Order: sequence, then C-alpha cells, then structure tokens
Amino acid sequence: MLDQAARKFTTRPSLTCTAHLSAALILCLSTLHLNAQQTLLATPTTVAWGYYSARAKPVLTVKSGDTVTIQTLSTCGPPERLKTLGIPEADIPPYVADIYTKVPASEKGPGGHILTGPVAITEAEPGDVLEVRIQKINIDVPWSCNSFGAGRGFLPNDFPYSHSRPIPLDREKMIGHFAPGIDIPLHPFFGSMGIAPPESAGKYNSAPPWMHAGNIDNKEMVAGTTLFIPINAKGALFEAGDGHAGQGNGEVDITALETQLTGTFQFIVHKTQPGVTQRLLWPRAETPTQYIAMGFSEDLKTATEMAVRNMIDFLSQPPTPGAPRLPSLTRDDAYQLISIACDVDITQLVDTKSGVHVMCPKNLFATPQASH
Repeated sequence: MLDQAARKFTTRPSLTCTAHLSAALILCLSTLHLNAQQTLLATPTTVAWGYYSARAKPVLTVKSGDTVTIQTLSTCGPPERLKTLGIPEADIPPYVADIYTKVPASEKGPGGHILTGPVAITEAEPGDVLEVRIQKINIDVPWSCNSFGAGRGFLPNDFPYSHSRPIPLDREKMIGHFAPGIDIPLHPFFGSMGIAPPESAGKYNSAPPWMHAGNIDNKEMVAGTTLFIPINAKGALFEAGDGHAGQGNGEVDITALETQLTGTFQFIVHKTQPGVTQRLLWPRAETPTQYIAMGFSEDLKTATEMAVRNMIDFLSQPPTPGAPRLPSLTRDDAYQLISIACDVDITQLVDTKSGVHVMCPKNLFATPQASH
C-alpha cells in the first residue's frame, strides 16, 4: 500500500544531473521527463466516478515514455458495507471513506466504477495509438469480495436475489481462501483500463467496454502485459480501476475477486505516420507469449465475429503503429491459422456488452518480434 502520509504527486526522475547550472545542465534537465516516474493517489479530487469522457479534466499530465503508479479503489463499496461483510476496520484504508463522503453526487455516474484519473499524455492526438505497459500490480488489502444481485449477472432468473461474501487474501502465498479446502491462485489485474471515447459519446458509462477499452475485464491483463488502445481524444486521458485479485473467463455472476490494487504503468504514444491509412480501430494486447485481439458487443456472436476479424486484420494487414512485423499472411491464411492454432475465449458475459478475445501464441512464428 502506498504511504498515506504522502498524499500528493511525486516525481522521481530516473536520470540525475550533477553539473553546475550551465548549458549542459539545462540540456540534462530537459531530458529528465523522458523517463519520469510519478505517483497518483486515489483522492476525492483524483477519481472519475463511473465514466470515461473526452471532456474530463486531467488530474495529472505526463509525457510519452513516463511511468505512473496509480492507486485505485475496489467495487466492494464504502466502509460501512465492507464492515457488514466482516472486514475489520483496520484493514480498510482511510482514503476509501474520504472518497465516498467527499465526491459530490453530481460528479458520480452514469456507471459505478470508481476510477483513478484521467492521466493525460502530452503527445497523444486522435488517430495515434497509446501503448500501456503494465509493469507492476500490487494488492493493497488482505481482502476481496464477490457479489451478485437481483436482475444482474449471466443467470439472473436462477438467482433472483442478492448475495455477497468476503474472500480473504493471503498476499504472501498469493492465494484467496474461498472456502475450507478451496484456495484460489491470485493473478491481479485491473478490470477497467481505458481512455476517453470519442467526444460525441459524452460522459460514457464505465460499465460497457468499447473502442476505448475501459471495462474489458480481461484476466490476461496482468503485470507484464501490454495494452494498445486507439486514441480518440487529445491527451488520451487514461483511467484505471475495478481491481481484481483473480477472475474466471466469463465473470458469470458479474464480479470477480474484487479488491484494491495499485498499478505501475508506462505510457508510450505511437504517432500516426503521414500517408499511412491503416489505423488501429479496436484495442489489442500482448502478453510475453500471446497476441490478443478483442471484440465487444451486446450480442455474444457479434462480439466473437469482431474478435476473430480483428485477429485476421492483425495477422494479414501491414502493422499499425506499435504493432510487431509478422510473416506476411493472406486473409485466408490468417483465418485458417486462427482455426488451427489460436484460442477464442469468452472474456466476460455481464457488462452490457459481452467481450471475446482471440489469443494467438507468439511461438507460432519463427522470429516473433515484440512491439516493445
């Protein structure tokens, strides 16, 4: 957990200068921002409650190449609700109450996720691609929760009532104690990482994923994974939240191992080159071993078609900004390769828009080249 006494942004340049105030020092200082590291804590003035928006005011502005550590809240609710679940008051960080009591009602919604941000990246312009390198994820508390409610989840008629439970987390052994004899390996990731949608979308609900990424709930987004998002607004305006200590594909009851996470992200802007017409239209990702294409739609079949088509495009078209250069494939070849060697997985079924992702192993290619 971040030190709560340091409730401010901090900058720790990775380069140091020992020269006197001279032209050399000025030149050195001008390069410090290339790898600046900053910390963004969750406070009533640094959260976006339930939305992504191209009109949101940045709470922090950085440059391409900078790294930011971002503290977030869970979706488990305010301290009063956490206590009813049996979570000790000593295990509830004080900033949770601050945010629940001090964010004005007029600033909440239309969604329910409490996201930290937005972070603006100076160089980002519509048409560019934002590369988000997920460098590190820490679980901040020794608890998580899982809940379903009446009319929600994938089987609302089977479970027409609400039920919540805490799941203790052992952060040393990295397991969650679900029940006697049932321990769950922890693989923390942010359910929601996204940027501003097009301005015409207005204050976009944080629940459904879309071209801006957002609430994709993809359990592959662990530390070491890189997310690529097409930029729709100046500054990109990155937000993160909805921390999960683990999740199953589908997320069928509508929640995972909901918990509080702090993540470290490096932001890199890939500029659209003059004359290049091929653009990234939907988010994609890379793990150390997989290329990932995504699709989102209210209809699961449509989401699946989108994900498969996006992988076909990735494998067969000239690389978009930030993409690796792969062996040349025709669309026919790409379609067949996906059928033979790639996996089409249901990401989640419960966020208004279902999510599907296609995973294509990098070791299929004789000389795979990561994009970073």
